[in-house]
Amino acid sequence: MKVRRDKETQAASVTKPSTRRRTLLAGALATSVAPSLVLARTRTVRISKGYGLLYLPLLVMEKLRLMERNAARHGLNSVNVEWVLLDGGNSVDDAMMAGTLDFASAGAPGFIELWARARGIPNVEVIGISGLSTTALSLNSNVPRIATLRDFTPADRIAVPGIRTSLSAVVLQMLAAKLLGAPHFAKLDSITVNLPHPEAMRALLRHENGVTAHFTSPPFSTLELQQPGIHQVANSVDVLGPLTLDVVFSPKRLVDEEPAMVSAFLDALAEAVRLIGRDPAAAAAIYVSASGLKVSTADVMRVLSAPHTRFSLQPNQLMDYVDFLSMVGTIKNKPHTWQDMFVPVLDQFIA
Repeated sequence: MKVRRDKETQAASVTKPSTRRRTLLAGALATSVAPSLVLARTRTVRISKGYGLLYLPLLVMEKLRLMERNAARHGLNSVNVEWVLLDGGNSVDDAMMAGTLDFASAGAPGFIELWARARGIPNVEVIGISGLSTTALSLNSNVPRIATLRDFTPADRIAVPGIRTSLSAVVLQMLAAKLLGAPHFAKLDSITVNLPHPEAMRALLRHENGVTAHFTSPPFSTLELQQPGIHQVANSVDVLGPLTLDVVFSPKRLVDEEPAMVSAFLDALAEAVRLIGRDPAAAAAIYVSASGLKVSTADVMRVLSAPHTRFSLQPNQLMDYVDFLSMVGTIKNKPHTWQDMFVPVLDQFIA
């Protein structure tokens, strides 16, 4: 028994130092490796996109991984980009307020309203990053008797992706104010229905869900007008001019804490816009592939060649929205200029 205990004691004396060494080694490795692991930690950047051709620069960025490439150029070597498909200002604003987006692409009116409402509130405040796109919104109808805005009745239904708050809804109010008189800006609100653009187009073409009109952007407006029985009632550019329709914005805390990320995004977006101008056929092919819609490259090329279709980081006529939203009481905080709502570094990209 004594011999056995001595052997057990000897074995224990051999095992314990070995265990201690392994523990110390593991601690040393953890200490030496931890900093590099921290430095290599991946930063996930979440960017929203939408269905329409208005989002083409972002689809080009996604396809060619321009954000990742430009992030690396700015020394951000561990950036993973997640693209989030959202339609309508409400859903984009909700996602931004929930902290699930870093860069949001949305209608200019929705951004302006959110900027005014959240201004000065820590961890909630947002700021514009850049303009994005300009084109014509088209109010299309499947009912021959509807030739002007005055022809809509309480029985009609106008599909928009977000009642009263989406880009289409606000621009429709602006059209009504211009064509029917400012006091009647909300005259059509009661007959708008909330449908994402693909579903709204289907309902218009099939005469479903009571939809008698759809206020939309290309390629949906283009595809609709190619079908028998569909005609255009109004065009936003004809009435309001070439407004910037979509912009990109971010939480202000991101801009304050990660200026290199903002510069990387602007570089990537500028690169995408240059590609669209230099090679519209390649850009059109990217849209056809990414959109999932039954639209041809030729259809997209026709829209891209239209004089009112423009992709630019330069916001255009944003104060028209500001004046309208202020007039109808939607916003209380009114910027003096559009630059008040955007990051100063944008000036370097639009000079």
